[in-house]
Amino acid sequence: MTGWHASDDLVTRYGDGSLPEPDAWSLEKHLETCGRCATRVSRAVRETAAGAALAEIREAVLAAAPALPTTASPTPTRPRPRARPLALPSPGPRLAHLLWAAGPAVRGAWLPAVLLVACGAVALAYGADVTGVRPLLLAVAPVVPVAGVALSYGAHADPLHEIAASTPSAGLRLVLTRTAAVLAVSVPLLTLAGLLVPSANAPGAAAWLLPGLALTLASLALAGFVGVRAATAVTGGGWLCAVLAPVLAAPGGRLTARLAEQLQYCLDGAPAQGGWAAAAVLSAALLAARRPAYDHLEQR
Repeated sequence: MTGWHASDDLVTRYGDGSLPEPDAWSLEKHLETCGRCATRVSRAVRETAAGAALAEIREAVLAAAPALPTTASPTPTRPRPRARPLALPSPGPRLAHLLWAAGPAVRGAWLPAVLLVACGAVALAYGADVTGVRPLLLAVAPVVPVAGVALSYGAHADPLHEIAASTPSAGLRLVLTRTAAVLAVSVPLLTLAGLLVPSANAPGAAAWLLPGLALTLASLALAGFVGVRAATAVTGGGWLCAVLAPVLAAPGGRLTARLAEQLQYCLDGAPAQGGWAAAAVLSAALLAARRPAYDHLEQR
């Protein structure tokens, strides 16, 4: 149940078939969780010619198959191409709705990429006997969730983006749902990989968690101004430049040793972690303050 309800004009236009397709999809999404509006729409459809035709078809079907249960009256829908049947809310579809909302965050090429990073780090450390794998993993890990957010929201990633963006569940709620799915996959995999590889004088395996969260929230906050892809490019690219540029510019060899030293400065200790925590809180506050901007995200 939401605080928004369909207006009488919206219900009437849906019933007579004059409501545009995106608005109709948005209304049908709302009806999945609002029994009050579902009843109003059902009544409006029954009063149209299509409703009368559907009632006749239903009577004919019930007459031909008397064994079918007749206690529940289905909610009629107007015949529209690609329209989904209306249904009153029920606990069953909740998991399906959650998986739909997660979208590209749990499918496509991103999930195999995270597995490749995690498993590749362990394989390099033990199969190829490469030293200094943990510093490399810690340098890449904070930008993995950022990249996942960029690849999970927008028309470039989701073929149903236009439909999803027109529903009441779109905007910041959908962005946060997909971000949570990205974090739920990447955090355990990358942290476990960090625990399995040798330390090589690098920070602990969980030292990247606060920076990863702060960079992700900063990307979402910046997305309200410049869009998701540009925001993730700025934050992810900024992190990689800040960590790798001093290492590459320093003279001499032993890049992984210098990278471990740089990561100690960026990730290890109370001052560094406290700074990342403060950045995460500030980004979350900006995200909340800019919430209306996400209603039209990736639609410009």
